[in-house]
Amino acid sequence: MNWPTVLYSEEIMREGLGIARAKIALADRVRLLEALSDTGLKRITVGAFVSPRYVPQLQDFETLLRAFQPRPGVEYLTFMHNPKARLKAQEFSPPLTLEPEVVTLFQDICDVHQRRNVNRSIEAAMAAWPELIADAKSRGVTRARAGIASVWGSNFQGAFSREYRLWSLEQQMNILQAAGLEVFEIGLHDSQSWCLPHLIEADLQEIKRRWPQVRQFHLHMHDARGMALPCLYAALRVLDASDTLLIDGTLGGLGGGQYCGNGMASGMVATEDLLHMLEGMGIPTGVDLDRLIECVWMLEDMLGISAFGHVAKAGPRPQRPDQHYDPNLPAVESLQGARHFKLGPSAYTDEAYSPWKQPITGPWFRGPDDSARNH
Repeated sequence: MNWPTVLYSEEIMREGLGIARAKIALADRVRLLEALSDTGLKRITVGAFVSPRYVPQLQDFETLLRAFQPRPGVEYLTFMHNPKARLKAQEFSPPLTLEPEVVTLFQDICDVHQRRNVNRSIEAAMAAWPELIADAKSRGVTRARAGIASVWGSNFQGAFSREYRLWSLEQQMNILQAAGLEVFEIGLHDSQSWCLPHLIEADLQEIKRRWPQVRQFHLHMHDARGMALPCLYAALRVLDASDTLLIDGTLGGLGGGQYCGNGMASGMVATEDLLHMLEGMGIPTGVDLDRLIECVWMLEDMLGISAFGHVAKAGPRPQRPDQHYDPNLPAVESLQGARHFKLGPSAYTDEAYSPWKQPITGPWFRGPDDSARNH
């Protein structure tokens, strides 16, 4: 397949820990961040400069930035939602990576969620765009991003039409282009988990038709209704090798928004599930999946809950003969027992019984085409 270039941003430190109820000790946050940094991930969002009044989970963000040991080759990012946050980020660079400044227009097209999230109406946000653009241009900024959130629908207002979401993007594209800015990226954020695969497929096709000069797309997919991974697969099918797809996700699929009504049930695409899929599709990620699974288990221990992803529970598809399951594996029933893919027989010592009387030995029937094992 003619796949796009995929960039992946790990968002657990902000999206996941920013909504978790459990208070995680600073030492554990540092341990998790450093473990993630050793997996091969290249982009990690480590938090945000936000008010502890609204996000108390991130109140020690600056302390975290001083405490961890950054790894070479890893970009440590922060969510810079306003000029004040960018100034703070400059104070902590390094370890933070400051990407070149661009004009970012970003609009939640659900007016209810927009007001709940940033306490500002859609009209008020749009009215601020000319000043934002002028201020950036005065500093020599020449490039821009456009982006919309709650793209496919709202838990408060219902489904949105393709005409409405494309109109919303068009307002941004028109004002940015009229200002002489190069729009290099379009972002689509499924804030309230309304996307379906056929919708994102048709939308990306139309976006590429209307604005063919844009070659980078940013997808931030929440997963309250289990559609994040299939929607991302649909996006991969639409885009091609001339495109770049930036995907956000979280370790274990944990995360969510406080203001959409789903809370932590919002989730996101699980890092380990997405990267497992990409590798299986022949899209290299450079990430050590075994180490990533260890990070998921570490996270579960810290939070005292089971993460939402699948690969850290059942393991990756066993590819090599030394990874294949033992034909005489006992009956496995529990999640703990399923961890034998990594822990070996010690994982199922409490449920080690076999319903068969004789050991199962090969060779085994595979049908007329033995090559099927490779498909």
